[in-house]
Amino acid sequence: MNVMVARKPANIRRGTGRDREIITPEGIVLPITIASRGSRAGALILDLVIIGLVQVVTTIALIFLAFGSLASLVDGAGAAAMGSDGAGTAAMGSIEFLTVIWLIAMFLFRNAYFLFFELGPRGATPGKRIAGIRVASRDGGRLTVEMVVARNLLRDIELFLPLMFIGSATGEGDGGAAGLAALAWFLIFTLFPFWNRDRLRAGDIVAGTWVVERPTLQLEAVMTTSATPQEGGQPHAVAYRFSDQELGAYGEYELQTLERILRESRPDSLQAVHEAIARKIGSSAGVGDERAFLDAYYAQLRARLEARMRMGKRKPDKFA
Repeated sequence: MNVMVARKPANIRRGTGRDREIITPEGIVLPITIASRGSRAGALILDLVIIGLVQVVTTIALIFLAFGSLASLVDGAGAAAMGSDGAGTAAMGSIEFLTVIWLIAMFLFRNAYFLFFELGPRGATPGKRIAGIRVASRDGGRLTVEMVVARNLLRDIELFLPLMFIGSATGEGDGGAAGLAALAWFLIFTLFPFWNRDRLRAGDIVAGTWVVERPTLQLEAVMTTSATPQEGGQPHAVAYRFSDQELGAYGEYELQTLERILRESRPDSLQAVHEAIARKIGSSAGVGDERAFLDAYYAQLRARLEARMRMGKRKPDKFA
């Protein structure tokens, strides 16, 4: 696979500290906060602990299966002494098969774990979710398979390979040039986030991604302000109803973007998103009442997507 270094996006506005603004392909300004180095390190440690526990449990289970095969091997050796070694051959084949399964499982747990969760709708592993962070594309678009694969393949070069070299050099009692080179290799990549303002590791630079903080506010709590009765006695949100065709214009990715906009509740962003949605679905409603319009659209789009998920139908984004 040819991996190309992603160009630095031109649609990022840098604020002070860790605050950034991304301009999405639809022209919507999204305020974000870059994840701190500490939260990224903590999330990685949590993920490695989870992976380690799963690997230990899997190893123990396979060992029990191997002991069963060894028992068969002993029985087969007794049978071989009587002129038949078929059982022993089958037992040896089972042990070799279990060894191959163990090697594949260890590889998948170490690599497929990150790919599976980061390609999900939340863009975050369990460790990242606990730390309140997630992976995002630096161009404001949707995370692609190529991005997630590239950033996670680089983790082997950044972390696992130098640690393996350090461990092998220590195990052989070789503390010379090879051990020092492996240690320098490890430190360079480990300290990489300290050398740039966006706390990017090498995998982020290659893939065109970064890690950002997830808002801690619950959207339902924010939306209650528009769901309370107004002077007319009716909540604003119920004034807007959308057809299935209008709701079908967007998917899960756009729902997450709308959720972030509603959490931030910035007037300029609300107006820009309202204009984009209204133009997309061919509606002129909600002018001057953008927040209530977006609240209603979010609630109805979310209900539609969840109903379709229960029937096994998913719409990842507006292009699906």
